[in-house]
Amino acid sequence: MIAYITIGADDMVRAERFYSAFLPDLGYQLEHYHGDLSYALPTKPGQAPNPPEFYVKSPFDGQPASTGNGTMVAFEARSQKQVRDLYAAALEAGGRDDGAPGFREAYGPNFFVAYLRDPQGNKIALFSSGQSEPGREE
Repeated sequence: MIAYITIGADDMVRAERFYSAFLPDLGYQLEHYHGDLSYALPTKPGQAPNPPEFYVKSPFDGQPASTGNGTMVAFEARSQKQVRDLYAAALEAGGRDDGAPGFREAYGPNFFVAYLRDPQGNKIALFSSGQSEPGREE
């Protein structure tokens, strides 16, 4: 089980604007911790954290943050409409398009996905794969 994911950022204000444009709609709550951002799913008192938590941090080595070639973090939305809405909100909050919402031939007929780059250049996917929604025609 993945417990947490950490990505680097050089500008926490821009990163917070971007990630706070869609992560709260997916149930994540933001906490600031030593100047960094921690997004976690809510828990009841005495309950262990709901993984995965998502952290945006300044690199520990003091060097500029960089993106990983082939690295991507995917967040599951409740519906295709929510994918479209969150994608639009993320673009408005400083994200860059890396693939408009839609179906992809490389994936199953119900996998609806949008790809973005955060202000630092990290690749983010927003997807829905609900069987109750229309799928790609094959």
